[in-house]
Amino acid sequence: MEKILISACLVGDKVKYDGHSNYNEKVKLLLEKYELVPFCPEVEGGLTTPRKPSERVKDRVKMEGGRDVTKNFQNGAELALNICLYLGIKIAILKENSPSCGVNKIYDGSFSHKLIDGQGVTAELLKRKGIKVISENEIDTLL
Repeated sequence: MEKILISACLVGDKVKYDGHSNYNEKVKLLLEKYELVPFCPEVEGGLTTPRKPSERVKDRVKMEGGRDVTKNFQNGAELALNICLYLGIKIAILKENSPSCGVNKIYDGSFSHKLIDGQGVTAELLKRKGIKVISENEIDTLL
C-alpha cells in the first residue's frame, strides 16, 4: 500500500497552534487506498501545543509578538523530508494556509487573517525535492 505523508492535524491530532485539530472527513476514504503517515512539522521542529500563531514573511517565520521561529520551521521541514526519503513517500497532503504546510496560500505576516499566494516552509522544501504536494482541498484527486 502506498504511503502518503499527511499533516497530523488533518487526521485529528490536536497539534494546531490553538491546541485543536483540522480533522478532515475525507481521511477515512484515503485509508481505504493508502497508508497515511501523520506528521506535524511545527511540533516536530520543537514548538509546543498550544502556541501563539506564526506567519511567514519571505524567508522568515515569526510568531505573533515577534519571536523568530524560522529555525523550528526549517527543522520540521527537514524532518518531514527525511521521513519521505526513508519511507519512499512520493506524495504529501498538507494543510492549506499554514506557515509550514500551506500549498498555495499562506497568511501575509500581518496577523490580520489576510491570505496571499505562497507556500509554507515544509511544502516548499518537499516540492523542491520532488515530492508531489497537494492541499486537503485536493484529496479527491487521490480517491
